[in-house]
Amino acid sequence: MKQNLDSLKKEILEYLEEQQMAVFYGFIADLHEQRLVLWDVEGSPDYRAFVACAQRAGIKLLVMNARAFRRDMVEDALEQLEDSDMPREEQRAIERRLKELRPFEGFTCAVELAFEQSGRFYVYDVRTEWYEEVLDIMDRLDNAVSGEEEGDDGEDSSIGGYFSRN
Repeated sequence: MKQNLDSLKKEILEYLEEQQMAVFYGFIADLHEQRLVLWDVEGSPDYRAFVACAQRAGIKLLVMNARAFRRDMVEDALEQLEDSDMPREEQRAIERRLKELRPFEGFTCAVELAFEQSGRFYVYDVRTEWYEEVLDIMDRLDNAVSGEEEGDDGEDSSIGGYFSRN
């Protein structure tokens, strides 16, 4: 996986123009609460197949969101880290890793394409490995700060599946 998805974003936009697809630049609010069908980007990573599927379904408009990594994401995570109940060694390791991610500021870290059909959203979502790591760290911090890692019944109460931080 590339460290910066900016060239992929440009390539996708050029392809969508060639295919005469309309592009709506935005994101689907509360995507994690919608009825989603996620494209298997590991098994079929080529966005062209996703676009072809949309075209065959009669879709002429795709929603596109390309996320740039922002420094405030690291700063917010560092603030949460200070408020967490994590062991000191774990805090230091996370703090060190977050600081190592600062140079990625401005890099395109995620590209999403989506369309709606019959009340479902079909989503192509590709992210850099380092951004996945950032999201995992942020989820761990959310759980550590809120104390919700385990519910009263001892079961994991974190949100499973797809979660988009927009």
